[in-house]
Amino acid sequence: MSALFFGDNLHVLREHIPAESVDLIYLDPPFNSKRDYNVYLKTPKGVKSDAQITAFEDTWHWGEQAEGEYTDLLHDPNTDISALLSALRTFLHESDMMAYLVMMTTRLLAMHKVLKPTGSLYLHCDPTASHYLKIILDAIFVHKNSFRNEIIWHYKRWPAKQKNFQRMHDVILFYSKKYQNNQFNVLMEPLSPGTQKRWRGMKSKVEYSGDVRLVTQKTSDESPGRPMDDVWDIPVINSQARERLGYPTQKPLALLERIIQASSNPGDVVLDPFCGCGTAVHAAQKLGRLWLGIDITHLSIHLVERRLKDAFPDIQFTVHGEPEDVEAARDLAFRDKYEFQFWACSMVGAQPYKGGKKGADTGIDGMIYFQDDQATDKKIIVSVKGGDHVTRTMIADLKNTVEREKAQMGIFVTLVAPTAPMKKEALSAGYYTSPFGEFQKIQIISIEELMSGKRPSYPDLSRGGASFKKSKVEKKQGDQPELF
Repeated sequence: MSALFFGDNLHVLREHIPAESVDLIYLDPPFNSKRDYNVYLKTPKGVKSDAQITAFEDTWHWGEQAEGEYTDLLHDPNTDISALLSALRTFLHESDMMAYLVMMTTRLLAMHKVLKPTGSLYLHCDPTASHYLKIILDAIFVHKNSFRNEIIWHYKRWPAKQKNFQRMHDVILFYSKKYQNNQFNVLMEPLSPGTQKRWRGMKSKVEYSGDVRLVTQKTSDESPGRPMDDVWDIPVINSQARERLGYPTQKPLALLERIIQASSNPGDVVLDPFCGCGTAVHAAQKLGRLWLGIDITHLSIHLVERRLKDAFPDIQFTVHGEPEDVEAARDLAFRDKYEFQFWACSMVGAQPYKGGKKGADTGIDGMIYFQDDQATDKKIIVSVKGGDHVTRTMIADLKNTVEREKAQMGIFVTLVAPTAPMKKEALSAGYYTSPFGEFQKIQIISIEELMSGKRPSYPDLSRGGASFKKSKVEKKQGDQPELF
């Protein structure tokens, strides 16, 4: 069965994915662009979008972790890597770029280990670091001619005002673990209409040389096309496209389908260790492959889960690394309260509010939009508390926030069981009257109840579509084999 993993991909690669078990790896890692990338979530018409969430910060700094990983790499059995990184550090010193390259090298080595001898790796990058990444890959993929192609993904977009040529392409570096027997399916692209017309007009020309019959041209009604080259013209996802989910670095499904069709077959295993919003695993599922997706944020894991379940209603896959009991949830809240808030919001189907930015406490951790009539979208305020001490005053604060924001309801998510005064305060808020009945205006739900399957009670004709963009339903695939 296919699977999503929450966590650092280095840990997942080393601890959860067997050696030589993956047929194809596609990765679209951060580029060290020194930018913050935000997810733009869906909001109702006429509502100003506050739902911008920092998906990841593409900035790296030299520190204790980079120094530790660098030291480990100096002792790697691949001595070419240790020599290369030592030389790079002499040139780059303890810079942000050096920290980024150390992070990538450690993980690329782990990816090489899980790749089958017949497997391939596609690394998506841009000019910020592509030249460094290529020499690192040359050192990791040690077999002669393991480098196969530098693929140019060419696209059009609105030009920027700048004093240089407009950059309209990304680079994808294609490597095979071993040159001689890697899996590769030649993809054909159609000929131009003019060439097709000339082809259809060809006649067989038969010549004789002694007793040997030579057919120099063959009659054909249709050419299979020509083998695809390494410059791919695939449009970016425009702002109005149904495919667009609001994730900042989302790639077109057509791009990933091409890669997966070229370097894998149905039933093969496809791995995306920086899965983001899940385009690679979506394409793999659509094409009948098994897949593994890894990401370090609960936000991405939640977005991928929703995307896959929308596109493939009967899909089955497992999710590893997210809390499975109250103690695990308590541990997450202790280690990172913001990731805990992201996770808790996903459990009730809420958007994290304004990215859950550190230090910004407006009394709102999440927002749910719902529809119970055809007039306007309604909203529910979500407040998440991950501490061991909750009080009646917190419920009163949520009531005030609901009134201030002109919301219809409020949901209070708590790690510990609510007290009797809290329940009484919630009941005092009364009920929201909907065409579908009355619903308690302020609802308290504990993490333990959420893990037991309980969910907040409210009507929603959109079935979550008012809060999150829904992927179109894909054609049903056949049953897939077990993964490992």
